[in-house]
Amino acid sequence: MRYLLILTIALAFNTAQGQNALLIDWKKLSELSFEDKYFTELEAWYIQPVFPKEIKKLDGKRVLIKGYVIPIDIEANTYALSAYPFSACFFCGGAGPETVMTLNWKSEPDEYSTDDVIQVMGILKLNSESLDEFAYILNDVEEVK
Repeated sequence: MRYLLILTIALAFNTAQGQNALLIDWKKLSELSFEDKYFTELEAWYIQPVFPKEIKKLDGKRVLIKGYVIPIDIEANTYALSAYPFSACFFCGGAGPETVMTLNWKSEPDEYSTDDVIQVMGILKLNSESLDEFAYILNDVEEVK
């Protein structure tokens, strides 16, 4: 009985904090694979993400995730969220493209520095078409403190 009460309180707290967002982690997001695809308009081969069923279920859902901030263009409020600090991220380290996501803010965000750890909530979009975006895009992003 005591365990059930603790579990109920924990679930209520998580739901209130996440506003019905699904808590996800980078380990789950790393379960995608990639395949080579030829883009005739670019006359080149590029990798394209292939999302498994479990990840496809997250497309369009409100999610909550924690990661490291990677500023792309601070003046334009363009940031990415990474599973790893900058020195080990997709851009500089040995991590793959599945370890980073675009953050499209709901309103003007705070100014963040490289490797700030934040928890954010937003609508997850899976991207396998645009080469100009990451495989994961988080829209309507808000920081959850």
